[in-house]
Amino acid sequence: MSNWSFYVYITTNESRSVLYTGRTDNLPQRITEHWLKRGSEDTFAGRYHCFNLVYFEHSKYVNNSIAREKEIKGWLRTKKEDLISAFNPEWKFLNDEIMEWPPIDPFHRGDLYK
Repeated sequence: MSNWSFYVYITTNESRSVLYTGRTDNLPQRITEHWLKRGSEDTFAGRYHCFNLVYFEHSKYVNNSIAREKEIKGWLRTKKEDLISAFNPEWKFLNDEIMEWPPIDPFHRGDLYK
């Protein structure tokens, strides 16, 4: 039996004025990809510089993580803020708690297929 890991996460920008909810099977890599795309107009997280991790949760099952991401994305901002505050009361940026920050030798998985 495999030990799969799936994450639902919320990132924000430096001023904490924008929230982005996403899902991944590799949280450090996904945060790196958001950081690499900062300032890019072709993604929401890039356009608003949302690469600062403030919330995440783990699931062993992909279907649960998909459903949870959809659930959170459907919430009003105030409910998302409550979720973040319960997990991370100071809204501390958690990037350096899950990985080397800023990333060393960062790459975007999409670049592997170009």
